[in-house]
Amino acid sequence: MIRLVNENDAKAVADIYNYYVIDTAVTFEEEPLVPSDMLERFSEIYDAELPWLVIEHEGVVSGFAYASKWKGRCAYRHSVEVTVYLSPEAKGLGLGSQLYSELFKRLRAKDIHVALGGISLPNDASIALHEKFGMSKVAHFSEVGYKFGQWVDVAYWQAKLS
Repeated sequence: MIRLVNENDAKAVADIYNYYVIDTAVTFEEEPLVPSDMLERFSEIYDAELPWLVIEHEGVVSGFAYASKWKGRCAYRHSVEVTVYLSPEAKGLGLGSQLYSELFKRLRAKDIHVALGGISLPNDASIALHEKFGMSKVAHFSEVGYKFGQWVDVAYWQAKLS
């Protein structure tokens, strides 16, 4: 079941995200978040009139995806950055594809023209997911992040939605 996130999801979303904060270089945040941090982030996305979705698998929130403003300047209003995270237990079940399918459908309905996805490298699974949705690599930034004592590259994928 895919639905819009609500305040009752803050702990589950924080728990999913914190796995990536603590154990991976997928996100460059280094301190775990608490549910109130997530509530603030939910509000930012809703204030921008963009979707934040969660997926439930076997009755448990197992992943989330959202779109955020690409940049603050007005002329960027038709471009968004897309993000998806799954609980470690939910990887490989196709939930990321389900989330992106619904997210992209909602973005097209909102007349969003371009979706961009940033991926810290290496991350073959994320690259495959983004390319499955017609996204192509458009940029590669070398050693722009530093986490766990190593430099990390970030690349961006882009798709035109309209």
